[in-house]
Order: sequence, then structure tokens, then C-alpha cells
Amino acid sequence: MNLSLYTVTAFLIIDTDGHRVLSKYYHPKGHPNGGSKKLTTLKDQRAFEKGLFQKTKKAGGDIILYDSHLAVYKHSLDLIFYIIGEPAENELMLHAALNAFFEAVYLLLRNQVEKRGVLENLDLVLLCLDETVDDGVIVDTDATAIASRVSRPKADTSDIVINEQTLLSAYQTVKEKMQQRIGQL
Repeated sequence: MNLSLYTVTAFLIIDTDGHRVLSKYYHPKGHPNGGSKKLTTLKDQRAFEKGLFQKTKKAGGDIILYDSHLAVYKHSLDLIFYIIGEPAENELMLHAALNAFFEAVYLLLRNQVEKRGVLENLDLVLLCLDETVDDGVIVDTDATAIASRVSRPKADTSDIVINEQTLLSAYQTVKEKMQQRIGQL
């Protein structure tokens, strides 16, 4: 039985043509299998991604055991999101993490989870991934909490109300101050 917190081996986003959009592989030193040589070279990673894409390119599933890795995936418009773990990992936890990440990205990109939007906002997507999975450990599975920590703060313009009355008041204040200064001379 594996009692480790390290549950995620990799996170991938692949487009519908099979090309890598984003990939992050985790090989932490503290992991029980941290010394493992699986998927450490770019060649191995590309071969794994190509084979995984061939098995999952058709929509309809959401979990597969491929090449001694558990892959949970979700199709979007022109992207496929994958979270990869060891075969003995809890697939419900991996599924919850993937859904939380996807929903957070969905919120941040304003309902446009497509390749172009992900590439244009890659900084937000990577921050979202880091808030969901940290070095192979699932940190959070609440999409709104993830999105709120990642989102850019909006300028608070609700406190400043500019209308005719405030402009008139500012003019009157400046006029009075000028009269006081002229009167002091």
C-alpha cells in the first residue's frame, strides 16, 4: 500500500492533432519511486504522449491504464487534458484534481477553453496548474478557490464616482482655495 502524498506523475495538455501544448512531469526526490527512470527523457515523454493520444483521441472515455500509468483525461473543444498517476493511485482523486483544474481554467478564460485561449493565457494556466498540483502532490480540488488565487486583481473603480456634481464640487473647492490665497497676498 502506498501511503505517499505524491499521486501525480505528469500533467499534459495535447491538441486534437496530437501535438503537445503543455506538459509537466514530476520526479520529486522524496517520492518512494523518485529514483525511477520512467519518462525522464524528452524522447520517452514524446513517445508516451504519442501513444497515449492514439488511445484517447476519440471522445467517450475519461480513464485509461496505458503503459503502466493511470491516465485520467478530459476532452475540450480542440484540447485533451491529462493527469497521469501510478496504477495503484486513487482514480477518483486524480479525477477530482483534473476537474478542479479544468473548471478553474474555464473560469479564468471566460468559458473559452481552446488551444488559442490556453496559449494566449499560458501564464494563468501554469499558475492554475501549480495551485492544483505541487511537485506531484494534489494541493487543492476547489476550482473557485484555485481561480481566485490565480486571477489578476481588477482595478477597483467602484469607489471613484465621477459625475457632474463631484466635478462642480471640485471646482468650488479650487475656487475657494484660490480666493483664500489671493486674499492672503
